[in-house]
Amino acid sequence: MKHKWLWWRKEDIKTEQKQLADEGRDTSAVTSEFERLLSENVIEDARFQEDANALLEETSRLPIRSDYQYVEPSDLENIRAQRPAPSNEQSDKFSDSLRHEHIAGAWLGRCAGCLLGKPVEGIRSPKLLALLDLAGHNEIPDYLWRLPVASEDYNKLGFTWISDLRNIDHMPEDDDTNYTVTGMALVKKKGIGFSPADMADFWMENIPILHTCTAERAAYRNFVDNIEPPRSAVVRNPYREWIGAQIRADFFGYVALGRPELAAELAWRDACISHVKNGIYGEMWVAAMLAGAIGETDTRRIIKIGLGEIPAKCRFAEAINDVLDWHASEMAYADAVKQIHRRWNENSEYDWCHTISNAQIVALGLLYGEGDYEKAITRAVYPCFDTDCNGATVGSIMGMMLGVRALPEKWTGIMNDTIHTGVAGYHICSIAKLAEEMFQLYMIAKRGG
Repeated sequence: MKHKWLWWRKEDIKTEQKQLADEGRDTSAVTSEFERLLSENVIEDARFQEDANALLEETSRLPIRSDYQYVEPSDLENIRAQRPAPSNEQSDKFSDSLRHEHIAGAWLGRCAGCLLGKPVEGIRSPKLLALLDLAGHNEIPDYLWRLPVASEDYNKLGFTWISDLRNIDHMPEDDDTNYTVTGMALVKKKGIGFSPADMADFWMENIPILHTCTAERAAYRNFVDNIEPPRSAVVRNPYREWIGAQIRADFFGYVALGRPELAAELAWRDACISHVKNGIYGEMWVAAMLAGAIGETDTRRIIKIGLGEIPAKCRFAEAINDVLDWHASEMAYADAVKQIHRRWNENSEYDWCHTISNAQIVALGLLYGEGDYEKAITRAVYPCFDTDCNGATVGSIMGMMLGVRALPEKWTGIMNDTIHTGVAGYHICSIAKLAEEMFQLYMIAKRGG
């Protein structure tokens, strides 16, 4: 039972320390226990695991410091109360056929952006830069296995698996696409009135626990222990503000197209089962952006639509506004990437996988993509961090903006309209047929179903 996905490590204890500091908890009462656990030489025994669980349960009850400057609720009512302003619903000026084209574009764009980032997930930026330099490029020009680089050179740089992708003919399974299909399948079963508990039940019925990671895995264990949402997000969950909820947002933006507030609410119902605070805001932000992206040509406007659904005085909004400011000041893309690397350490698990670090990269890709699908997804992957997640999210938003017919064959044709997923009932599917199903669910929701 000492499976790496189920056993607490020292790195998880360090993650909890960092999480507590960032969310403004007073940790004075548990400092000595953190020091003791981190000094242990043997962690793979029952006593260490029991002590780690006890510490994680105690930290969930620690108070917020009185001098903490942010206001970061996790419940929907208070999140809405802290928004900068209510969202404006879009007018119904778009035909159903146009909406179909843009939902299909978002889904196909998500798949291609994910595929671009997938082979370098976990790769740190110096290795990616070395590969691009070897190929004679300053930025990513294509899928990385299409670069003019010999197999032995890929291997020398540590990209031992990339050459295997040269014969790929479909979109392989990935959690970034699994969760989009999961959201679709749940709404198909329950409608847009689904509850957080419905989503938790769906996971247990359709997703094996070892297909989950970090916050989702922690929440899944809590479901099995009959700890219901939203408490399932809090108990023994050091990853509660990591990126896992943000990558689950997309279908809620599709099904609530034109209604950013509804999209954000659906995203909240999903996110609150495994995440809190900024972990929730990431999913709400992406869903609202997608709901508001059709017909928009200004990515700044789209980003602000998303910010309109989360608390104004939170760490997430502050970080995204920083990226907006960099872009408005005409900071060069390369310098903006450096700013992110100064703020976040990609060699730290916490920084690498946090919602906010990766959301800044999403904003960067959108703003510096200049309305071009290729430029946006490649500039979302280039900074590294969680590359498949960020490529997928930016690809989805750009696909919603542009529509399916505007997406370059260079990026979409390689998948041959085929995707593999880990979701029961959807193991091998047509990407286009899934888009059609997503559109039909949007039509049902539009009619009030």
